Amino acid sequence: MTSTPKITVTVNGPYLVEGNLPLEHQHVIVNEAGESLDWRTGAAVPHGESYSLCRCGKSRKKPFCDGSHARARFDGTETASHAPYEKQAERIDGATMVLEDAEKLCAFARFCDREGQIWNLVGQSQDPRAATLVEQEAGQCPSGRLVAKRRTHALEPKLPPSIGLIQDTAQGVSGAIWARGGIPVVGAAGFAYEVRNRVTLCRCGASRNKPFCDGSHAAIKFTDGA
Repeated sequence: MTSTPKITVTVNGPYLVEGNLPLEHQHVIVNEAGESLDWRTGAAVPHGESYSLCRCGKSRKKPFCDGSHARARFDGTETASHAPYEKQAERIDGATMVLEDAEKLCAFARFCDREGQIWNLVGQSQDPRAATLVEQEAGQCPSGRLVAKRRTHALEPKLPPSIGLIQDTAQGVSGAIWARGGIPVVGAAGFAYEVRNRVTLCRCGASRNKPFCDGSHAAIKFTDGA
């Protein structure tokens, strides 16, 4: 019998993934200008019904844990806010749309920079082209830092429960663990974070917003060897 999908943060150790969640590489596609344009699904990673994903960045069996966190004396203390997204996000009212932005959740995927940046585009959202870009760029943000709305209706992409391992070839790095489709994330002390359609979890070990990614993988040039 398959268990309910869930990700549990363990004390100074890996993420325990339950519920036979699909695991696959997700590649950032860029255009000729180097702007993040779309996602490409890569190779699936074989796994069991439950599996442990490295979060210290030191495992020699990435993406899975091999116990390196103990040898490295990894400090996985969670520092992220327990407040729901709406309490963390800044609201930006545009011409016909609203953009919510919780900057601390940024995972440095850079979809928001395309064609003049989403913060400028939302102000031009009376233009159908700009409005479409706002919805696309916010929806492609893996961490859910950005949420586009029409009035109070969130324009969320439909994401089946699954886990992506972000590969950012343009930057030469491996990015966060991308949990999609409303997978519950439970902290090491038992706190259940707000269930969201998309969140990114740190797997380089360097985030200052654990368990969530803050883009530190780019600064330290983290790679999983994939």
